[in-house]
Amino acid sequence: MFNQLLQTIQKRLYFLEVSGSHLFKKTRLFPLIAVLVVLLSACDTPEREEENRSTMSFVANSTDVEDLVGAPMVIAHRGANDRYNESTITAYKIAARDGVDALEIDLRMTADGRLIAMHDETIDRTTDGNGKAEAYTLEEIKEFETVEVFNNQTTVEVIPTLEEIIDTFRDTEHYYIETRLVDGQPVMEDYLVRLLDDYELISQGLVIIQSFSKQSLEKVYNLEPSIPLTLLYRKGKFNLEDAKSVPYPFIGIESTDVSLEVVNELHEVGKKVHVYFTNNDTQKAEQKRVKAFQVDGYFTDYIEYTKELLETEDS
Repeated sequence: MFNQLLQTIQKRLYFLEVSGSHLFKKTRLFPLIAVLVVLLSACDTPEREEENRSTMSFVANSTDVEDLVGAPMVIAHRGANDRYNESTITAYKIAARDGVDALEIDLRMTADGRLIAMHDETIDRTTDGNGKAEAYTLEEIKEFETVEVFNNQTTVEVIPTLEEIIDTFRDTEHYYIETRLVDGQPVMEDYLVRLLDDYELISQGLVIIQSFSKQSLEKVYNLEPSIPLTLLYRKGKFNLEDAKSVPYPFIGIESTDVSLEVVNELHEVGKKVHVYFTNNDTQKAEQKRVKAFQVDGYFTDYIEYTKELLETEDS
């Protein structure tokens, strides 16, 4: 029970850490830590007594509560896409059941202005249709299905809207959402922020928005400054000096561009490093490599592997 409570509080604190002004205020965390101590004392068992006593001593006596929230984030890249069709509600349900810290959702906007979970510009790779997602209305998009083969079995599922995903999980999960420009313009951001506000996800600190587009992030910030933002850099295009200077708390870097020097310098200026992977054949080895650099988050395609990796002291 203690581990479940700690995991829940860690997830909440991680998102609260950069909410509001994006400045980490330790004083906001003291009430939550006190609640944790009370809950621990209420659920002691003879078997857990010694373990809980030492843990409570750490919580009560530690002067640096960042230690409590220092565990790297496990971010389900397009859901549990190693076991089910990517970016579908079922894939996200599996990821949620695995206990990830956030569900990563790529957005595309339909011709009639609705937001759907879709990574690629076209629907060719993941569905039984073809063409650009933005060329179809939502009603037309719903005529197609995602298609994938797992263990020699074909699985199909409809393309979900962002609303359908949020309706499924509400405030039980954290959402790590990627925006992109539409015809070169920041168009989807207005609809997105209104939607997140309607579901009260922003006020609860349950959202991070990421983008390769500074223009998109600036639009989101102007609409709602309290949303934590991540600037993504494309593979081979990472610029350390730029990353250190931008006003965003999270920096997203492709794994082969990550080094100890990069992570240390970003940490020195108060930024967290979230790593994504573009080669599934080398991803597990890359996750193991960057773990040694104390990165802060993994956009993983292998949730079970990542969780096991992070639970291992010497890997």
